[in-house]
This record gives sequence, structure tokens and C-alpha cells, in this order.
Amino acid sequence: MSLIVKDLSVVKAGQVAVSGVSLRIEPGQVTAVLGANGAGKSELVLGLAGMLPLASGTVEADGVALAGKGPDVIRRAGVAAVPEGHRVLTRLSVDDNLRAAGSILTDGAEQTLADTYALFPELAERKGQIAGTMSGGQQQMLALGHAMMARPRYLLIDEMSLGLAPLVVKRLMGFVEGLKARGVGILLIEQFTDLALGVSEGALVLRSGKVRFAGPAARLREDKSELNAAYFGT
Repeated sequence: MSLIVKDLSVVKAGQVAVSGVSLRIEPGQVTAVLGANGAGKSELVLGLAGMLPLASGTVEADGVALAGKGPDVIRRAGVAAVPEGHRVLTRLSVDDNLRAAGSILTDGAEQTLADTYALFPELAERKGQIAGTMSGGQQQMLALGHAMMARPRYLLIDEMSLGLAPLVVKRLMGFVEGLKARGVGILLIEQFTDLALGVSEGALVLRSGKVRFAGPAARLREDKSELNAAYFGT
């Protein structure tokens, strides 16, 4: 039971943006994906989620082959992505957003909606509010709620804290730790490396679309020179 990625290469705008990435995400564990801007982190998430084409490689979730499949198939297989940028349906209410995200479910949609509101009480208080009128932090919660409506076993989160206040980021990281405790496997892209490494068992550092480090997060927490070398080649 794990999400296994082998030798994955992702294409964007006709060019290979990520090349030869391998990783394994276990249930109840977090793998941090780090790297400077333009390293290929977002492209990796979009490729895994079926939103960008793959040039090569394999992706398996609990033994089910997903490489080359569309986003809906991948979500139904238990892999949900939260792309960068608080992507929500800004003209719809919070409740309509979540119900739309849960439309892929064949059963248990109401219970999943209730569970999602229990995870995010702030969303429950704003069921009727139009998503586009909410703060950036609330929209990020809603984007996470979108993903949770797929009942994922594996969650791919891209730059959750981008543009948000530290207090909001702390609350969202608490959400990540809560999901981890529930047995969800998480791939976490995060600009604040200390935050990401603090909740992660594994780490991957990308530079120019290639893996420069893959190993225990503890190694990068304890040895900043190794992190700098992976980032900058110094």
C-alpha cells in the first residue's frame, strides 16, 4: 500500500520540465518536495495528477497503474491534488464548491461533505458565502476541502502557504499533521523548508527538473550544508 513513482518525466509546453523522478509515499507519512522557483515542483504535482502529459515513467497507487490517466480517473483512484494558487470556483458558494468537487463520488457524498466540514469548521460557518469573497487563507482551506471530497488516500499539496499570514499557515500545517495521523500519505511542496521538513519523514530536492537529493528529511534538518548543496550545487 503506497504511491510509487518510478523514472517519471513530465512535459510542459512541449518541453521536458521534470526528468527521471522516483519517489514512494507511504500511508500516514509526508514527503517534502523542495527546490528553488522553476525547479519543476509544480510540474511534478500536475504530472502526477494527470494535468500535464508524461514523457515516460510509471505511477502506481496501491498497485493501480495511473500513468497517462486523466485527472478524474486519478482522483477516483485515491490521489487528489491541491494545485498552487487557491483554485476554487469563485462564483459559487462554499457548499456548492464542495458538492461540485464531490460529484465524482458514487456513494457517501453527504457523509464526506459532513466530514469535510468537520475538518474545516471555518468553512462550515460560511456554507452560503461566495468563494471569491473569502480571504486567501479561507480559499486555501476550501481548495483543500475540494481535495478531501475525493476521499483521498494520497494528497499532493503544492505551495499551501503561498501568500498567507504565518498564523494561517500554522493552522493549515495542523491540518496536514491531522491527515497524516489519519493515515493519508502526503506529498508536500512548501516554500518554508523548515516547516516542510518538520512534518516530513522523507524529502526530495529538485533542481532544473532533476532530483538532487532523495532521502530522510532528518538529514536535511540536521545538515543545512546538504540542503544548500541540493538547492544550489554548492
